Amino acid sequence: MGARACPRPMGRKRGPESERRRPWLVRDMSASQALGAASDLGQGGCRRAWVELLAGRVKRQKLGPEGEQKVRESAVRLLRSHLNLGDLVLEVEGPPGKQLCLSRLIDYDGPGAHIDLSSSLIGSALRDQAAQLGVPAAVLCSQVVASGLVRVCEADAVPPPKVLLTPDQRKKLSSLFEIAQNLLAQSMFSRLSFCQELWKVQNSLLLEAVWRLHVQSIVSLQELLESHADSQAVVAWLSRDLRLLCEQTEAPCKHADVARAMLADFVQMLVSRGFQKNADVRGTVDPEWMSQVAVAVLERMLASALEALAAGIQEGSAAHKAVSCWFGVFSGHMYGSIISTESPKRFFCHTLTQILTHKPVLKVSDAVQMQREWSFARTPPLLSGLYRRLFVILSPEELVGHLQEVLETQEVNWQHVLSCVSTLVICLPDAQQLVNDWVSRLLTHAFESCDLDSMVLAFLVARQAALEGPAAFPSYAAWFQAAFGSARGFHGSSKKALVFLFKFLSDLVPFEAPRYLQVHILHPPLVPSKYRTLLTDYVALARTRLADLKVSVENMGLYEDLSSAGDVTEPRCQAAQDVEKAIMVFEHTGKIPAAVLEASIFRRSYYLSHFLPALLTPRVLPRVPDSRAALIESLRRADKIPPSLYSTYRQACSTVGEKKPEDAASQREVEPSCKEEPLGLLTTALRELRASVTDPTQRDALLAQMAVISEQLRSALGLGEDDSDFEGAPVQLSVRAPKLQPWEQRVVDLLLTSFCQNLMAASSVAPPDRQGPWAAHFVRTLCRRRLLPALLSRLCQLLHHQGPSLSASHVVGLAALAVHLGESRSALPEVHVGPPTPARGLPVPELFDILLPCRTQESSALCLKFCTAAISYSLCKFSPQSRDISYSCLSPGLIKKFQFMVFRWFSEARDPPSWEDPASSPWRPLCLPSVDWQRAALCLWKQRTLRELLKQEGLHLTYRDWLQLELEIQPEVDSLSDTERQDFHQWAIHQHFLPAPSATGGCDGDLEVACATLVDVLMDFCQSSRSYDHSENSDLVLGGCTGNRDIFSRLQEMAADLEQGPAPLGHAAPRGHFLFGVFCRRLQALARGWDVASRLQRQQELLMCKRILLGLPPSVLVGSPRLEQLAAPDCDDFFHLVNSELRNFSHDGALTHDITAHFFRGLLNACSRSRDPSLAADLTLTACQTQCPLLLTSALLWWPHLEPELHRRWRRCSQSPLPAELRRLQEARHFARSVLSPLAAPPTPGPAWLCAAALHFVIRRAGKESIRWELGQLDGQGEELLVFLFFFSLMGLLSSHLTPQAAGSLKPLDVCAEVLGCLQRKRVSWLPLFQLTETDAGLGRTLLRLAPDHQVRLLPLAFYSLLSYFDEDALLQEDAFLHVAVNMYLKLVGLFVAGETGAVWTLAHGGDLQAQGDPVSLITNARLFLLQSIPRCPKRSFSDVAELLGASADCDPEVRAALLSRQQAVLDPDLYQAPRLF
Repeated sequence: MGARACPRPMGRKRGPESERRRPWLVRDMSASQALGAASDLGQGGCRRAWVELLAGRVKRQKLGPEGEQKVRESAVRLLRSHLNLGDLVLEVEGPPGKQLCLSRLIDYDGPGAHIDLSSSLIGSALRDQAAQLGVPAAVLCSQVVASGLVRVCEADAVPPPKVLLTPDQRKKLSSLFEIAQNLLAQSMFSRLSFCQELWKVQNSLLLEAVWRLHVQSIVSLQELLESHADSQAVVAWLSRDLRLLCEQTEAPCKHADVARAMLADFVQMLVSRGFQKNADVRGTVDPEWMSQVAVAVLERMLASALEALAAGIQEGSAAHKAVSCWFGVFSGHMYGSIISTESPKRFFCHTLTQILTHKPVLKVSDAVQMQREWSFARTPPLLSGLYRRLFVILSPEELVGHLQEVLETQEVNWQHVLSCVSTLVICLPDAQQLVNDWVSRLLTHAFESCDLDSMVLAFLVARQAALEGPAAFPSYAAWFQAAFGSARGFHGSSKKALVFLFKFLSDLVPFEAPRYLQVHILHPPLVPSKYRTLLTDYVALARTRLADLKVSVENMGLYEDLSSAGDVTEPRCQAAQDVEKAIMVFEHTGKIPAAVLEASIFRRSYYLSHFLPALLTPRVLPRVPDSRAALIESLRRADKIPPSLYSTYRQACSTVGEKKPEDAASQREVEPSCKEEPLGLLTTALRELRASVTDPTQRDALLAQMAVISEQLRSALGLGEDDSDFEGAPVQLSVRAPKLQPWEQRVVDLLLTSFCQNLMAASSVAPPDRQGPWAAHFVRTLCRRRLLPALLSRLCQLLHHQGPSLSASHVVGLAALAVHLGESRSALPEVHVGPPTPARGLPVPELFDILLPCRTQESSALCLKFCTAAISYSLCKFSPQSRDISYSCLSPGLIKKFQFMVFRWFSEARDPPSWEDPASSPWRPLCLPSVDWQRAALCLWKQRTLRELLKQEGLHLTYRDWLQLELEIQPEVDSLSDTERQDFHQWAIHQHFLPAPSATGGCDGDLEVACATLVDVLMDFCQSSRSYDHSENSDLVLGGCTGNRDIFSRLQEMAADLEQGPAPLGHAAPRGHFLFGVFCRRLQALARGWDVASRLQRQQELLMCKRILLGLPPSVLVGSPRLEQLAAPDCDDFFHLVNSELRNFSHDGALTHDITAHFFRGLLNACSRSRDPSLAADLTLTACQTQCPLLLTSALLWWPHLEPELHRRWRRCSQSPLPAELRRLQEARHFARSVLSPLAAPPTPGPAWLCAAALHFVIRRAGKESIRWELGQLDGQGEELLVFLFFFSLMGLLSSHLTPQAAGSLKPLDVCAEVLGCLQRKRVSWLPLFQLTETDAGLGRTLLRLAPDHQVRLLPLAFYSLLSYFDEDALLQEDAFLHVAVNMYLKLVGLFVAGETGAVWTLAHGGDLQAQGDPVSLITNARLFLLQSIPRCPKRSFSDVAELLGASADCDPEVRAALLSRQQAVLDPDLYQAPRLF
């Protein structure tokens, strides 16, 4: 029916003859016109679709197989004769019922084969058409497809410019491309002809259509571009469309992913063709041509973006979006499909070169003046983001090298160069050293060849890097001083170098900022004196320039920041900041700051006109002087405040105090009001940071935002001092009472709150390892010299004093902050921590060990939470490849405390661990709204990563670490009950640490090692506790050091186990007790000396040794003999301790009662186990007479208290009388008492020195006015007894000098004088007592073991204290007198020079010896006595005078001359005889 309705079904047919006669160009045009005419006919009303024409026939005819084949062949002939190619290739399968695809008419047997049949039909039709037209089939097919492509691109009603297709256009192109692909498969498609046809209508082409040709492998982008003859036109067309593509990519649309894919493919093609080292020569044109086109397109795109940035585009505008999109192509993932990484690297280098050299219109002088405006914070975020992307693929060394190469060979845009330097030092952790080395190389080259360009570049780079703060680069002042402030500076090689430097600095003066001129004046280069005029000329020029700028060097602040190039602060504002800083330094040091003292002398104008008025601002004075008042008082006492100014200040303060309280309050509130605005700006900046932290798409803006925060922080705190250099400035912190200013606390609280909130917000979006570097940059911003002390003080307040009140988010945030502080530990100063810990330098991470004690239940809970959060964050933040970083970020103390608390609190942790799923993150439980800390700690404990961490050296909890932490626990506020604590101790010692190998901190199963370690740790703990945290009168072991009582009980239990354990195998000699080995090792480690500090330290250590011995069984002192042996108990170790250490702290020849009684208890207990107890006791006490006589004299002193206990204990082990040696002590005591009784004294019962000691103790205790009668009782007792009694009297005299309260009613000097008089009356020589040495055999060594070494050293003092009681005539007749007298004098002078006599006299004047004169009088009298005695001495006294002459050479020339003169007289008596005149 449709056939009849239309007389011309498809169009008019032309004969082949007439077609052949037409030229090729006409035929080509007619073919195109035919296609267009066909399209026009399709719009008329007389044409009908194939469905209408053939539907009826298809339904009526029912043919067999042969009939169907005939109909099909007839249809093909009909189509070949009446075919409109334009409509055929554009026919698209539509909805059912509306349109029928031609393929369905040809192939109606079933789906799947119609595409091949339609392609065959179209190919056959086009082949026939080409034959009729006389053209190659491939050319005609290419023209037909190109025409169809153009018609599809022009079909959209949206006006140009545009680059993306509509969905309908994509559908039509899909069918068109299927036909084209089949034509390609049949070799009926010419790519070159197709490209040429497209370029004829290039303005109608849409970029997406071109891209899809590339994706469908019909025509690649490279082939299309290479087919154009005009490279400039290609560059212009592609650049224009790429800019449009960038704009539409960032616009909100449904097909943004298509646009991004298009951009990626185009950029990859351009980069691979433009920057491929070995060009592909398979193209039809010169590879260089294609490379030039690709590079030109990329350069034009970057240039347009840079020009848009320079023009100041607004955020959100189309231009801003286009620039942002194009800069995004520099992301590394964009080039994943490029096999070689060299092409992207060359592209990035080329891009960096283009940026640095883009429109170089600024001069060096402009850069010097304007570089402050090009810091990282002020660089457009898009440009700094582009720099960061370029830095990713290039190593820091390559970047610096490339920068240097560009700067040396090309004209540059200084704004881009310096902003690139700022981004480099901010974003790359290793850039500081690289830039520093680069600057050093530039300076070296500059001075070697007087190269001005290198000099300029070095200064510009150093200043630009210094603008970014201390975390990135040293301050300009520090750099300038390091470069030129010493003899090793770059300028010190020659005069030529000096002239070059000052010529350069002088040329810079007209363009310099005032800050830099101040640096050059206050920190000038080191110049030899002969070239001093060069420096003075420059300083004069710089001062003149500063005067022109109305900036005064004299009015600079004490702590003014010379590192920044900012505006100079007004003197009044700077003075207020200087006062705050000076007060802070004074608080930490207790001394007037050195800067204040220097200013009072060298900068008196600023000091008097600005600093003192700011310091002496009238106020209501506090009742208890604060730090400000203390500083003022210190300055007044040092005469640094004029009296009139101080008087005016006091009067003004009195006037202020009389005002109403509300007036004072309003006055106080005025001061911080000026800071509210900077604080608000800081708050806003921190709020904007949170948006960048939580939005992954904004992380590129993080660094820029951190730079803004840094600037606002500087403004809010008013950082006027040089906060960029920590060198030589350790942080002073008082843990017991941390202080910070109210305004500083507000700023620090704001920063800490922001950090905690940001961390929790970021953790809700991603785990720590995917949060980016925001936290590290945030913490680095806090690490300023002014801010860091306030930050640490606030952390001390929060953790050490307010820990239980912290919420879970606070604990988690502060723990993460601690991790990042540890990450920056190399750039941070040490912290000097005051009480309650020893003042010593600590790295910042170790500070948290002190802030988080484990003494109470509350502090232990906080410590567990903090350690759990810190370790979890560190393990999740750093990848396994960077575990070394995580190890350095965490303090070993925190890791050990975590292990300690887990063992202590969770009994299930004491069993072998059951591993959790490695994929489970320990950070996850900490991000829940309500944190279950127990679950979080156990989750972390079961992590394999933690076990790997604990394998590192120094991180595993050792037995010693466990003891140190357990000793801190205070039982009365412990989380464990007494029973639970005891069970935990038993498990920890006997099940965990005792069997563990020593390599992991255990004891290798050796109980003795466990006991020795416990004793060592216990002594360390008690010593440190006594030094700062406990009263002097506290019981250090059993009561004073809270927390150590249970641990000491464990020591007693283990010591008992050792005593009751089996004897050692074999017959080897038994070792000494382990305790004495510990004591010996510790005492040997102490410094030996006679100064008070060394003696007190050793005395304190010995006190601890003695208390530990007293807390253990007495058998420790006396080893038990075996039953089968008749031997004395082993006391060698204890004897050695007494002779070497305890003796030096004995008093008046005796030990204290407690240790003496403990020894005798141990002795009797050991003897009770022997086969013959009496013999064992006698052998031991007999050995004491020669090896440790001090124990016997101690027993004599304490015999009244000791005797009852000895009798009682002896009766338990034996029914026989006391051993003979004990009876000897009893008899010596009885002898001494009988001497003081009216009855005649019995003979001395034993050794004379033992009886003398007993008599000395009895005389001292009796307290009589005189002992002359008692001495008369000794007439028949022998001379030795009196000599030994004189020795003990001398020791008593010296003891009274050292401890005046030891003197009784009878002065020790009088006792010595009476005994000396008795000796002199009986003509008994006593001088050998002053010649005792260790080499003396017999009694000499015994006596020296009875006296402390320091008292033996003071024997010269005792000798000349008795000078007035000497019988000179008798002494002069003794051969040893001169030697003893001179020797004692020389030693007395030595003691005076060493200051020991002064210390003795200070003590003596506090007692009863005020009438004895002073050391100078004593030495004077001794010297006069010697000078008078030397001429009277007999000849035999000078037999060994040479030794005395050598000793007196440097002490007393006059005594030496007298000795020499007398010696000459002895050698040649005739020279000194009177002449015989008659």
